[in-house]
Amino acid sequence: MGVASVRELGLPQREASRNELPDRITIWEVGARDGLQNEQTVVSLDTKLEFLDRLAAAGLTTLEATSFVHPKWVPQLADADDLLAKLDRRPGTNYPVLVPNERGLDRALALGVESIAIFGSATETFARKNLNRSFDEQFAMFEPVVRRARHEGLEVRAYLSMCFGDPWEGAVPVEQVATAGRRLLDMGCFQLSLGDTIGVATPGHVEAVLAGFGDVSQLAVHFHDTYGQALSNTLAALRAGVTTVDSSAGGLGGCPYAKAATGNLATEDLVWMLDGLGVEHGVDLDALVRTSAWMAQQLGRPSPSRVVKALTGG
Repeated sequence: MGVASVRELGLPQREASRNELPDRITIWEVGARDGLQNEQTVVSLDTKLEFLDRLAAAGLTTLEATSFVHPKWVPQLADADDLLAKLDRRPGTNYPVLVPNERGLDRALALGVESIAIFGSATETFARKNLNRSFDEQFAMFEPVVRRARHEGLEVRAYLSMCFGDPWEGAVPVEQVATAGRRLLDMGCFQLSLGDTIGVATPGHVEAVLAGFGDVSQLAVHFHDTYGQALSNTLAALRAGVTTVDSSAGGLGGCPYAKAATGNLATEDLVWMLDGLGVEHGVDLDALVRTSAWMAQQLGRPSPSRVVKALTGG
């Protein structure tokens, strides 16, 4: 299968204006973790390892590999220790893992992990449902994890869920999101990923939330495509100065604790848009589409990605 590029198809491109768009962005690939954690069937360890290797071969340099959440809550990732023990880490590729608490950090350190992520909530209800902690208690849980991880030389990223809407609480005030996010950054996290967990954001809302932080240099965005807004929201974030975007190969994903959350922004759809904008990203679209088509076969269902569908004949 040959994948035609935007340029090869003769589609109009525009050069990215330095005043509007970054020259290059980082794609934070979450398919192997956020993508697979919501699958109804457990994917084999060998399939996960091959998936990660294929993604790295396609040029993705940040691959969120797995999660150390208790297997009772996320059984699809119960093989985290085995996966990291057997993972063939490619030079120049980062393989962060999700760590909920100090027990998870112990496991990560024992397996030679160099980068971790913690995951908080912008709302009280989701903090209780996802972490079994109150809004304030979650920060007390994260502080020793971040402090110790940084002491051990690990990079720590923070996720913040429900930044644009909560299925139980409704609209989330911008200042509430900014306050929660700053508390995570002030702990020493190098980056904060703002999550549209149920996919209700629109570009104007994205602009407002980013403006609530002022400085966006440490911010990333994580959009779900429930209402078909993930790409337009991403473009709004890029124009606001964000240079790291989370996405999932093939559009896989969701959230086990937020049933309204559908798949993530598809990495292929993101790459197609970036190519049309002249924004560099380092990903081989041909190899990536082949990888997502292969994973769709492993899962026994079509890929949700529009670009994968278009370039593989559905």
